[in-house]
Amino acid sequence: MIKVGLVDFDTSHVVAFTQRLNHIDIDEEQWVEGAKVVIGCPGESKISPERIPGFTEKLKEYGVELVDKPEEMIGKIDAVMVESVDGSVHYERALPFIEAGIPTFIDKPFTCSLDEARKLAELAAEKGIPLFSSSSLRYALEVQEVKAKRDEYGDVVGVDAYSPAPQHPRNPGLFHYGIHGVETLYALMGPGCDYVTCISDEGTDVAVGYWKDGRVGAVRGIRKGASGYGFSAFCQNRIVHSQINTAYIYRELLKRVVEMFQTGKPPIDISESLEIVAFIEAALESSQKGGEIVKLKI
Repeated sequence: MIKVGLVDFDTSHVVAFTQRLNHIDIDEEQWVEGAKVVIGCPGESKISPERIPGFTEKLKEYGVELVDKPEEMIGKIDAVMVESVDGSVHYERALPFIEAGIPTFIDKPFTCSLDEARKLAELAAEKGIPLFSSSSLRYALEVQEVKAKRDEYGDVVGVDAYSPAPQHPRNPGLFHYGIHGVETLYALMGPGCDYVTCISDEGTDVAVGYWKDGRVGAVRGIRKGASGYGFSAFCQNRIVHSQINTAYIYRELLKRVVEMFQTGKPPIDISESLEIVAFIEAALESSQKGGEIVKLKI
């Protein structure tokens, strides 16, 4: 059984993930085998500090040991999950665990800086440990179905993805919540984006990526009007329109996280996560320049 530590309790993910891994307070169909949350550090938050006390009490009820500093978990865990809502602290939160050679999952966003993301990826490679970051939307059943039916649908030639995209200055642009739409886009398109154009106003972000092989993919970040998660996948043989059901996305993500902890092999190459950070950085720069074309710095 893999012993897992959680860092930062300002997100409901710490409760949802513990329920699924520890088989507690949730239906059996949501259980994920092979790992257990044994310890956590509530930490602090500059985005949603008011959420920490309630989630801390819930994890106490679940029997999870608590420590004051993340580093105190080293020596007591086999793997770590960095859960901070604030992507700007992910580098400093993950660094001591990667330096200690501990397999690491970083919840979305990976980082809010391509430079920081590169440094974490390089250190993980140097230490020979797996590093993985993802939104749970990447593993939505509807997304997986398109990939599973490639023989029937044909190759994906383009995608329009959408998700809510509230903003926060500590997670600028699409880093905060629009990353769910970006992850959906990349799950279906794969890596290879060359440049981005983006327009943004108080209600919407629309980022259009141009892939090196000639394909085009877009993300609509929603802040006004009806919202939700979904995509249109334009395939060789069929156009697939799908609204995403979020009921099983945590379970599906955790399956991949636990498998990585067990095998040492991430479900996607870290280079794709680096490209996602570069995509969001380029989209933000483009929106600030009135929709100018911006090449990914990757």
